Amino acid sequence: MSTEQSRNPVGSHVPVAGGLASVGLSYARDLAAETVQVFVANPRGWATPPGNPRQDEEFRAACAAGSIPAYVHAPYLINLGSHTEATLERSVESLRHSLRRGREIGALGVVVHTGSATGGRARAVALKQVREHLLPLLDELTHDDDPDLLIESTAGQGASLCSRTWDFGPYFEALDAHPKLGVCLDTCHIFAAGHDLTGPTGMHQTLDLLVDTVGEGRLKLIHANDSQDVVGAHKDRHANIGAGHIGEDPFRALMTHPATAGVPLIIETPGGKEGHAADVERLKKLRDG
Repeated sequence: MSTEQSRNPVGSHVPVAGGLASVGLSYARDLAAETVQVFVANPRGWATPPGNPRQDEEFRAACAAGSIPAYVHAPYLINLGSHTEATLERSVESLRHSLRRGREIGALGVVVHTGSATGGRARAVALKQVREHLLPLLDELTHDDDPDLLIESTAGQGASLCSRTWDFGPYFEALDAHPKLGVCLDTCHIFAAGHDLTGPTGMHQTLDLLVDTVGEGRLKLIHANDSQDVVGAHKDRHANIGAGHIGEDPFRALMTHPATAGVPLIIETPGGKEGHAADVERLKKLRDG
C-alpha cells in the first residue's frame, strides 16, 4: 500500500472475513492498493454485526498512517424505494449500521445503491419514501468523522430509481442536496444504463452530464469496472479493465476530467486476487502514462 497521494488513488474492494485489518489490509498490501472498500456486514443479509474494536482501531490507524482512503459498501438488499414495510424498515436499520460502522473504522464514505420503485408504484412515490427515510439518516451524520453517504446508480434493470446521469437530479432534490450526500459512479453500471463511454469524448461527456446534474464536488468515489455487455444492455456484469466493451482508453480519459481530481478508483472485477492485482496495476499505468 502506498503513502503517496496521487491524483486518483487506485485500489480494490477487499475481503475482510476473519479480520478487517488482519485479512483486509493484508490483501490490500498484496495488490499494492492505494485505497480500499470493505463490507461491514453480510452484503446479502440483514444482520448488523458489531465490529471488533481491536481490528477497527488497527484498520483505522493503518489507513491513516498510509493515507489510504477507506470506504464501506452497504448491503445489496437495501432498497429505500421498496413497497414492503419489512424491507423498508430493515433497509433503514442496515444503512444506519453501515454508516455507524463507517465512522468506527474511519471510512470516508458509505456506498449504497439507489434502489427501485417496487410494487408497480410511480417513481415519484418511491422517491418521496426515500426522502422520508433517508433524510433523517443524513441528518444524524453530525460528527466530524462521520462518512459521507455515496449513492450509486444501477445498470437500469427493472424500476430502478437512478440509472442515467440525470436520474441523480430528482434523487438529490428529494434529499435537499444534503451536504453529506455524494455520488459513487460505477463505470459498468453507467455504461450498461446507456451512456456510451467509448470514443474520444464518451467518458468526458458523461462526466460533464453528471456534474451538470449534481454540481461540482459531489463525485466522491468511482467504481472502475469494465463491462461484459454492450452499452445500454441493462446488465450488471463487470469485466476486468480493458477486457470488456468499455476498453482501456475511457479509463485513461476518466483520470483527466476535472471532476475526478483526487477521487479514488475502486475495482470490483472478476479474477480473484490475481485479477485484482492486474487491474490495479493496469489503472495505475493508465493514470501515470
